[in-house]
Amino acid sequence: MTLTRSQVALNAIQWINLKQPEDGPKDEPIWLYNDPAWRSEQPKVHQQIRTAGFENVMIEVLATQTVQSYKRMLDSVGLNPAPGFVDIGLPEDFGQRIKRGSADWVHWFDKVRRRAEETNFLGLDTVFVSPAMIYPGNRRLTEQTAVGAHFDQNRLDQQVEVITEAAQVLHAEGVKAGLHNHVGSLVETEHEIDYVLANVDSSLLGASLDIGHLAWTGADFRAVLRRHKDRLLDLHVKDIDQTIADASRAKPTSYYEVADQRFFLEPGLGDIDFDGLIDDLNEYGFTGWIIIEVDRASMEPFESAAFSWRWVQAHFPA
Repeated sequence: MTLTRSQVALNAIQWINLKQPEDGPKDEPIWLYNDPAWRSEQPKVHQQIRTAGFENVMIEVLATQTVQSYKRMLDSVGLNPAPGFVDIGLPEDFGQRIKRGSADWVHWFDKVRRRAEETNFLGLDTVFVSPAMIYPGNRRLTEQTAVGAHFDQNRLDQQVEVITEAAQVLHAEGVKAGLHNHVGSLVETEHEIDYVLANVDSSLLGASLDIGHLAWTGADFRAVLRRHKDRLLDLHVKDIDQTIADASRAKPTSYYEVADQRFFLEPGLGDIDFDGLIDDLNEYGFTGWIIIEVDRASMEPFESAAFSWRWVQAHFPA
């Protein structure tokens, strides 16, 4: 089986994850999805994605719209939906002491239910499930990233519990959860990925990994995928500057300091062995989605999307 362009989608993150101006706060990016005014830009951005050549886009239904209006927007520009993402962290990290099994505990997973509803409505059946990354006091973001800093087995076990429940919520709605690793989260390193997958039943949780974030940690991402090839659902791909990645691990560096450099790159501009990755996926008979996600574009957003599509054309048959 050979991968085709029909399996490739784009995340619109180029347009919404922006670097702060020089006089802005240094510890967080501008995230335009949180701005209600961005809804008026949404159709224009998605038209640019279609014009760049993509036919599929990762879903992101805004809090200010219904899933029905979101689908009308996609239809109006000729785009198809591809699996979305949900993050689910520990209540304690957000200042909430919630008793397991209580009403508040049930409500902690409300956004997972919403994502299941959106996924079903849009005709999809998988979701990327990640630990939360942005919460008060997260030292993996602000002090030392990509090395599994401040590891705490108890917190990792709590994260396994939360991910398991999120996967159960999705499973009950006919949607498969895929574990999504992210630098800066409690599932950052190869060990942490392996631990979660070993402790959640494969019938509930597959693997929907991020190749760029794996490479950032110094992991042999091809070996990780080979180890979990029977659980692979979907992937996020991006290129990176491996020299910057290595330097960020050698000296304690914040996530944002790395991201604000020309670190995240469009596929083909960095150091990731995508030819080897594609060969492996074809060998495994991979049938999932490949979503291009350049967390911080190295060029103007439309040019980033157009460059990414040219890479798709060069590497995947129609």
